[in-house]
Amino acid sequence: MQYRRLGEGGLVVSAVGLGCMGMSEFYGPHEDKESIETIRRALDLGLNFLDTADAYGVGRNEDLVGRAVQGRRGQVVLATKFANVRASDGSFLGISGKPEYVRQACEASLKRLGVDVIDLYYQHRIDRAVPIEETVGAMAELVKEGKVRFLGLSEAAPATIGRAHAVHPITALQTEYSLWTRDPEADVLPACRELGIGFVAYSPLGRGFLTGKIKRVEDLAEDDWRRSSPRFQGENFRKNLDLARLVEEIAAGKGCKPSQLALAWLLARGEDIVPIPGTKRAAYVEENIAAIDITLTPEEMARIDELLPPGAAVGDRYPEAGMRNVNG
Repeated sequence: MQYRRLGEGGLVVSAVGLGCMGMSEFYGPHEDKESIETIRRALDLGLNFLDTADAYGVGRNEDLVGRAVQGRRGQVVLATKFANVRASDGSFLGISGKPEYVRQACEASLKRLGVDVIDLYYQHRIDRAVPIEETVGAMAELVKEGKVRFLGLSEAAPATIGRAHAVHPITALQTEYSLWTRDPEADVLPACRELGIGFVAYSPLGRGFLTGKIKRVEDLAEDDWRRSSPRFQGENFRKNLDLARLVEEIAAGKGCKPSQLALAWLLARGEDIVPIPGTKRAAYVEENIAAIDITLTPEEMARIDELLPPGAAVGDRYPEAGMRNVNG
């Protein structure tokens, strides 16, 4: 396993992490026993960076991750998030960055995870009604109290990142980034680099699209969130499938899986980038980790950039309501 440093505070994580969201919600059927075995297999292989959030499964995902790492806390860098407020029935109630909510959410996450400290605590989405300085100020208090080690933001705009960083060092910015979502390259990634903030790339496999395994919308379960995603609908789906085929062709020439090529490309974009592909299966964890050993030449990188330039994917990343909550 190779490791990378996020930010300037000394947080070291495996070069590839594990997104745990789909183990509890959004991506079709899930089974806790298999998910726990998958997490433990990842730890056995040296992967130490686990990503969850209080919103995933309305707390169930944090509970699952907590059970999976029991007895192995020293091997794990635990990242979780707050701000997406959901009712017990799963309905979305809004976004909160209120200082009192920050503390309440953290205490609940600590309890579900069964730990004394969260290694990396993100604001999941920016609350436009609360100054970022107030939210990060409350998060900084948690650091002082030893309940959180490092702070992060997710889907934040450069100006917001700068204002937050002025209150307390931000260790990592988490945003969607992949061969079919290259938006961060325009301004978010440069802003992070200017401030010395690490970049955590979620959905690095295009929500599974870049694995080459999704050929029809019908390949997704009836309750799979992706069926509501603009990129998985109608003509958008057909056009994006052409991009996935390009990734498959390049990977075949390289002698690797399409998913591994997509991860290798991200890893080659900078030592400050850490992708966190999500999966419920140990076999895919093994494939993803193996991508670390794939080296792309400058010529191969240039060829990929030519075939899949920024803006190549068709359709918004989220439905309209979701898009209103990004880049806050």
